[in-house]
Amino acid sequence: MKPADPPLVLSLDQGTTNSKAVLVTDSGRVVGSGSAPVALFHPRPGWVEQDADQIWSSVVQAIAACLKDREPRSLVGMTLSTQRESVVAWSRETGGALAPLLGWQDRRTAEEWGPRITDADDLVRSRTGLQIDAMFSAPKMRWLLDHLAGHPVDDICVGTVDAWLVWRLTDRTQHACDAGNASRTLLYDVKELGWAADLLELFGVPAAVLPDVLASNANFGQTRAVPGVPDGLPIIAVMADSHAALFGQGCTEVGTAKATYGTGTSVMAPEAGFTGRRSPVPTTLAWLTDRPMYAREGNILSSGAALAWTARLLGLPGVGELVALAGNVPDSGGVTLVPGFSGLGSPHWNRDVRARLTGMTSGTAPAHVARAALEAVAHQVCDIVEVIEADSPRLTLLRADGGATAAPLLMQIQADLLDTVVEVAPVAEVSAVGAARLGWQTLGAPGGNSISSRGAGDVRAGAAVFSPSIGTVERSQRRDAWREEIASALNQTSKP
Repeated sequence: MKPADPPLVLSLDQGTTNSKAVLVTDSGRVVGSGSAPVALFHPRPGWVEQDADQIWSSVVQAIAACLKDREPRSLVGMTLSTQRESVVAWSRETGGALAPLLGWQDRRTAEEWGPRITDADDLVRSRTGLQIDAMFSAPKMRWLLDHLAGHPVDDICVGTVDAWLVWRLTDRTQHACDAGNASRTLLYDVKELGWAADLLELFGVPAAVLPDVLASNANFGQTRAVPGVPDGLPIIAVMADSHAALFGQGCTEVGTAKATYGTGTSVMAPEAGFTGRRSPVPTTLAWLTDRPMYAREGNILSSGAALAWTARLLGLPGVGELVALAGNVPDSGGVTLVPGFSGLGSPHWNRDVRARLTGMTSGTAPAHVARAALEAVAHQVCDIVEVIEADSPRLTLLRADGGATAAPLLMQIQADLLDTVVEVAPVAEVSAVGAARLGWQTLGAPGGNSISSRGAGDVRAGAAVFSPSIGTVERSQRRDAWREEIASALNQTSKP
C-alpha cells in the first residue's frame, strides 16, 4: 500500500512563459510538480501581450500534472507567486478577460508617459519608491481602460496577475491582490500601505476597478470549482515572484541579495526601511506581514530573452547549445552585446536604446558572439549591484536562482565580473517554495519559521558555489569596456 502523503501546501508559480504547481512540505521540500507553457504575442513592435484565459488554463493544467496520483486530502493550503507588473482587465459578471493581458515588457505607453515624467516623477517616487516607466502597471491600466471605453465601468475589474488568479481560484468571490504586487503598480503608497488617491487621479485609474490590497500572508479566500482541487482549500499566502524568491533564498537581512535570472533579471537586496531616495535602483515593498519589508531592486528587461535571441541568431537549437558554444573561447574577443530589445531597464532606464552587437572583426567566431551574450547578462547585474553598493553595505554573497543558473559558465562569469561569491540554489522552484514557506509560516508550522536555516528543505542546501577567478586588472578592463558600450548606446538615443 502506498504510504499516505504528509500535509502539503500546493504552491502555484505563474511566470512570463510558464505556470508551475509544486507540492511543498512544512520543511520546504518539494515532493511533486507540474508545469504548462504560456504563449507570448507581439502584435506590434514593442507590444507584449498574453491571453489571460490561457494563463488560467495553464494553471489548471499545471495543477492537474502536479496532483496526478496524489491524495487531495493531504492539501492544507494554497499559495501563489506571480509575474508582477503585467495587467489584466476582466468582467465582474462573466469572469472572462475583456482584453489581452499587457505584459510587463510591453512598452506601448512609453511615448505617452515619457513627457509626463518631469512633472510627476517626484510625486510618484515619494509614494511608491519607483519612477514612472512603461514596465509598471498604472500606464497599462490606463491604456486598457481607454480601450474599454463604452464598457460599463462597474463591470470592469483591473488587476495584476495575482488578482486575476485569486478571482478565478475563488470562483469570482475575491477581488484581491497582495501588497508586494500592488507596490509595482505606481498606485500604491508603500509607507501608508494603501492605494494613493493622488496617484489614482494622476493615472486616471478609478479605485472601484482595483482589487483590495491584503497582507502577503492574509486570508485570500477559499478555492471553489478548481479542477482537481478540493473546494474550501484556503489561499494562505500570495507574493510577487521575485519577492517570493528573495524570501525563499533567505535574504531577509541587509547585506544579502539575490538575482533571479528569467526572461529578465530581478536583483533584490533587503533595505532597512523606506527612504524614498532618488536612485536608478529604487526601493520597493518586498512583502507585508506583521510589518512591511522593503528592498532595493533593479529590473533588467532582457537576460534570458537575450540568450534565446542570440541562440536563434546563431542558428542554435536553444540556450544550452549557446552556453556550450561560448565555452569554446576564453572571452568574447572584444565583441559586446547590448541587449536593448525593449530598451534598457535599471539602472539606465532608457526605453529608446536599441540592441547592438559591436566589436566584431574578421577573426570573430560564433563562439565569441555566444560568449558576449552571457557576459551581457552578467554585466547588467553588476551595473545594478554597483548602484546598490554606493549607499549600502557591500554585498559579499549573491544568491542566484532562475532558469539561466543551470549554466555554470554564466554563473562563473557573474562571480568574476562581480568580484563576489555567487551561490546557486539547487531548487528550481525557488519562488514557489518561498511563497509556500510563507504559507507554512502562516499556518504556524516550525519549518515555515526556519527560512534562514540550512536544515532539510532549505533552498540553499547543496547550493553550487562560484568564486571569483580573475584579477582586478582584467575585471576592470572588462567592466570599463562594457561601460563604454552602454554610454555609446545611451548617447545614440540623445542625438536628434
